[in-house]
Amino acid sequence: MKPGDKVVCIDASIDADKAEEIKKDFEIWVTKDKEYTIREILDNNGIVPGLLLDEIHNFPKYFKLIDRFQEPAFALWRFRKLNYAVQSEAEEHEEELVRVKPEELVNK
Repeated sequence: MKPGDKVVCIDASIDADKAEEIKKDFEIWVTKDKEYTIREILDNNGIVPGLLLDEIHNFPKYFKLIDRFQEPAFALWRFRKLNYAVQSEAEEHEEELVRVKPEELVNK
């Protein structure tokens, strides 16, 4: 995954024991089965990478684990990359093949 990629949320669940922490850190949460665009991938000091999304902006918070203020990021495992480009390319090639007329293939 990289910035600009389209993804779909496959898991928006919140463990009961983490609900209070999530509520404190995130003003806006993801929705299962909704499509998003990756804005940025945060390394988080190599601890756990997270995604920032074009469609969701939360206020930066201080995170003791990484010792800095930053926008809270969503875990990578909550998303699956969508592959629209591959389908579009296949459709273009199919159109090209349909447009060729048999008489155009015969040498004159």
